[in-house]
Amino acid sequence: MAVYAFTFPGQGSQAVGMGKDLAEAFPQARAVFEEVDEALGEKLSTTMFEGPDDVLRLTENAQPALMAVSLAVVRVLEAGGVRLADHAKFVAGHSLGEYSALCAAGTFSLSDTARLLRTRGQAMQKAVPVGHGAMAALLGLDLETARAVADEAAQGEVCAVANDNAPGQVVVSGAYAAIERAVEIAKAKGAKRALLLPVSAPFHCALMQPAAEAMGVALGEVAMNAPAVPVVANVLAAPIADPAEIRQRLVEQVTGVVRWTESVSWLTGQGGVDHLVELGTGKVLTGLAKRIVPDATAQAVGTPADIEGFAGQLGA
Repeated sequence: MAVYAFTFPGQGSQAVGMGKDLAEAFPQARAVFEEVDEALGEKLSTTMFEGPDDVLRLTENAQPALMAVSLAVVRVLEAGGVRLADHAKFVAGHSLGEYSALCAAGTFSLSDTARLLRTRGQAMQKAVPVGHGAMAALLGLDLETARAVADEAAQGEVCAVANDNAPGQVVVSGAYAAIERAVEIAKAKGAKRALLLPVSAPFHCALMQPAAEAMGVALGEVAMNAPAVPVVANVLAAPIADPAEIRQRLVEQVTGVVRWTESVSWLTGQGGVDHLVELGTGKVLTGLAKRIVPDATAQAVGTPADIEGFAGQLGA
């Protein structure tokens, strides 16, 4: 019998039109988008469905938008008899996707998750003045080499591994000049490609400390339940279920490494998972899963047709 983990995408998967097909097809999806709009006091759904792209890409919008689509998929599946607690052994999410995973598992309410992600996006944006930080993808280098690149490039500035996304796909984050140096050093060390990413802030490095402090305050003010199934935390690459520890790890996550390669390896190793199902917009995590664990089954469920197919697969 298949053992499933549900995974939830992070920033970069957003696209204008996201969620519109779900809203048109399912009242449960419309209800999610309406609740998120109400929680934020604005029509984020209009930005999601119609753009403009530069507004949707803003961190404070992209984060709750991606969560909203993931939760719309979850609610539609639940209405069709696919309950997360019955079908998933674990949940995990990439960066902001960890909040989507926790909301899906019942740790946070939908409204609280939307507000937390709006706060998180704004705090991350404010932590570093625009143009002072950067991120770069180093493709074709292993994690240890990428760490060595970051160490060499730092020269007294912040430069660190931010995301270990898949074998040969590591992202570094830090001060702009240091990241520029990292790109050149990576090429000299044999990277297939090393390129600056079109992001508005240097996520997941020590420069995000002010945002971590803001999230500590925000997370201290919301109700938290134990998740229906354990969440594999980004900063640990291991499962946790205690609300106090979840809060602590979410604060650490703002400045910490997204250990996605290790998280997926843990799920499909010690976790006993053989089916990784990405719920929400796009197929980024599905592509990464196939690189991390080529023999695991990975699929994306984000459209009405995907939902119908997946429910049929589960016999719901």
